[in-house]
Amino acid sequence: MSHAMARRRLASYANLKHYVVYIGFVAIFLFFAVVLKDSGFLTVRNLTNIVLQTTPITIMAIGLVFVLSAGEIDLSIGSTVAVSALAAAVTLASYGLAAGIAAGLAAGLLIGFINGVLVAYVRLPSFLVTLATMGLFAGVSRSMTNLRSIPVINETFTGFFGSGSLLGIPSLIWWVIIAVGFGHIIYRHTRFGAHVLALGDNARAASVSGISVTRMRLAVLMISGGLAGLAGLLYAGRLQAAKYTLGETDLMTVIAAVIVGGTLLSGGKGSVIGALVGSLMMGMLNNGLILMGLSVSDQMIVRGLIILAAVSVSLRDKSR
Repeated sequence: MSHAMARRRLASYANLKHYVVYIGFVAIFLFFAVVLKDSGFLTVRNLTNIVLQTTPITIMAIGLVFVLSAGEIDLSIGSTVAVSALAAAVTLASYGLAAGIAAGLAAGLLIGFINGVLVAYVRLPSFLVTLATMGLFAGVSRSMTNLRSIPVINETFTGFFGSGSLLGIPSLIWWVIIAVGFGHIIYRHTRFGAHVLALGDNARAASVSGISVTRMRLAVLMISGGLAGLAGLLYAGRLQAAKYTLGETDLMTVIAAVIVGGTLLSGGKGSVIGALVGSLMMGMLNNGLILMGLSVSDQMIVRGLIILAAVSVSLRDKSR
């Protein structure tokens, strides 16, 4: 085989890998459509519910795309969701709508800022920092309300962040459209996005080229914290309540969505659109497995296998 032919085959293989998530999405959809055709999988209501249920996952996944692309990781997003939702609910009940929204988003940004300062300026590994803050803020969320659920009864809040609609489209879907649209534009078409990718590809070269590595690391972790805070508001709005358990099982699903969507664990490459498709794929898997009668433990096994396969592909891709 000539070198030219080998290069063409390698190039075609690389191009095909860009579409693996989309091919997988279609394959899984067709599988469930055939197997569960009599179980209501294809009904408009069920498909809409998949999108609505995965909205917080998609929002968190967008933030994680930026973090992983910069060569870092954020394990604290689940705890951030709970703290933000509880902060919003408590403040909303006492001080009104604007204060409640501000408190929820500020909580997420503050946690992201704490993570970012420790990673960027104290120069601790993001894995260890966010592992520690994951446990720390899980404890904070439990102590904030003594394990009590806080009802969210403000109709404007629940409509805007959960049960409302605009032009016949649920508000949660609008949040996905806005977040994915802005995230994709910033990631692909701005200097900031280019700097994120440069940092993840080679931090030393990025620093030599004039990119502020410390500020970029702080920024991506604050983006992740802020979007996790928004996810907390969306959970509180949809469920009309906030509780310390919100988000505590989401980390694995978010990581799976991002990695399946084409973002490398080692940094330097990612896709916001891919994260959206990965999130919908994970939601569709959960929905389909539930309709098939599989237990929660079986669903966890399937998600774990998917993450293992995606990470294997991700690491092989980086080594090429």
